[in-house]
Amino acid sequence: MAPFGDTSFGIAAGVAFTGILIYAAIGDLRTRRIPNKLVAVLAFSGLVYSVIGGPVGPGLLRGLAGLAVGLACWLPFYALGWLGAGDVKLFAAAGTWLGPVGAIEGSLAGACAGAVLALVWMIRSRGMKGTTEVLGLAAGTPSILSPSDATSRRSTLPYGIAIAFGAIVAGWLPGLLLA
Repeated sequence: MAPFGDTSFGIAAGVAFTGILIYAAIGDLRTRRIPNKLVAVLAFSGLVYSVIGGPVGPGLLRGLAGLAVGLACWLPFYALGWLGAGDVKLFAAAGTWLGPVGAIEGSLAGACAGAVLALVWMIRSRGMKGTTEVLGLAAGTPSILSPSDATSRRSTLPYGIAIAFGAIVAGWLPGLLLA
């Protein structure tokens, strides 16, 4: 499917997509939660967008394939305890808009944004010296970076910000990371 900016319908759809994702990212930053109702709205509207953007059958398959690929990209990180279920569901729902290739691109962009976000978050919470020490130890013992059961919700990384960023980049700039 063409980038959001190709038609007036695409621009309107892209603005809606971006607005929902920004709202989810802000909510994740404030509460560390992404509501299921918001994810459902994003998924349903993405399926509608995919169906309107092409023939009904192929459009629906494209949207569902994007959902499946988005889920497959991020579900392992939930299983390892590195992401919350809301983050994974948010990206899977965004995949309905992006299609399978866009979901891969968005995952790559989101992972890069997540790495930057994690580094900034570590510096903010541990300071430069503490971050350097943890990263130095992590080079030899990567499990040191695993989340602790003792961490409070406020100290957890609001990864929905990176997820939203990756999806928005893939939606507006398709082909940026994958030719």
